Amino acid sequence: MTITPITLHQPRRLAVGAGMIGEVGTWAADAASVLVIATPITAGFVDRLKLAGRITLFDAIPGEPDTATLDAALATARQCRPDLIVGLGGGSVLDVAKLAAALWDGEQTLADVAGPNRVAGRRTRLAQVATTAGTGSEAGIRSLITDPGKGNKIAVESPHMIADFAVLDPELTYSVPPAVTAATGVDAMAHCVEAFTNRRAHPMIDGFARMGFRLVGKYLARAVRDGADTEAREGMMLASYYGGICLGPVNTAAGHAIAYPLGTRLRLPHGLANAIIFPHVLAFNQKVATAKTAEVAAALGLGEGLATEDLLDAACGFCRDLGIEMALTAHGATADDLPLYAAEAHANRRLMDNNPIDMSVEDVLGIYRAAF
Repeated sequence: MTITPITLHQPRRLAVGAGMIGEVGTWAADAASVLVIATPITAGFVDRLKLAGRITLFDAIPGEPDTATLDAALATARQCRPDLIVGLGGGSVLDVAKLAAALWDGEQTLADVAGPNRVAGRRTRLAQVATTAGTGSEAGIRSLITDPGKGNKIAVESPHMIADFAVLDPELTYSVPPAVTAATGVDAMAHCVEAFTNRRAHPMIDGFARMGFRLVGKYLARAVRDGADTEAREGMMLASYYGGICLGPVNTAAGHAIAYPLGTRLRLPHGLANAIIFPHVLAFNQKVATAKTAEVAAALGLGEGLATEDLLDAACGFCRDLGIEMALTAHGATADDLPLYAAEAHANRRLMDNNPIDMSVEDVLGIYRAAF
């Protein structure tokens, strides 16, 4: 078998397990100045890092960080001149931390590094401590920042943004509310499934994807029911991490492209937007990814040999059973909005071109209408 060449980037050091957040302080004992990027909620975990150096906290991270958020983080970094930046939070926090570490002490701007492999380098150490199980951003080399002027996301991808140290500590996710646990968990699954059924699918990445969506099928409902279920929380953190690995050499496809306007236009959290769209794209792609879709359906307990309509109903039911509100109308969308969303999603060729079957603007609009 001839395998398509790929390059796989992973954090240089990874700590997995309850209480492992405290390893950051041991690892970074020589850091004199540390910038911790967090949210007002995850800032409550700063003491658990056990850092010895001077700590500066930047916690002005919204659900969908934009260019102004990054500018503010960079300004804070230039004031405190950190030896180490720690991202302590979910995907939004971790994405800002990557860019702050790469850009604060150099001449490059966000515009200079947008796209693949344009970051010149990084001198500041970076630790990524995940507090949700969703984006898998701690595993990867990509960062997304919203451009409020254009209403789209700026994607930066570079091996210079890989973490020196990543931590998956399930105890940090105990307090994540059930609704957020559910939505971010489906997002983690979507990363795996969209890479698995991708035009650029790769046998090695298929392995990570399978591990990820099988863990979601086994543990997500348990984590939603009981936030302190350590085994379920740890399983979901691993699923999220595996999804993050899938994003590097393969990436997502139409599901994420169609979800993005729901984040930029409706301000829906990234995980929720992807959870709403996931069943529709899974069913749409079934006709060209039949065997792999069947694997996903089996792992999630949706049933075997399902027709497309039955698959859509079962996948929507899976999400609804987790407590996710699947109707776009409940989240503020109007029928008049949908053509704009469809045009923007279809124009995202970076992801749409990965889908296993071509989608027209009308196909995308049909998915929004089905989710309406």
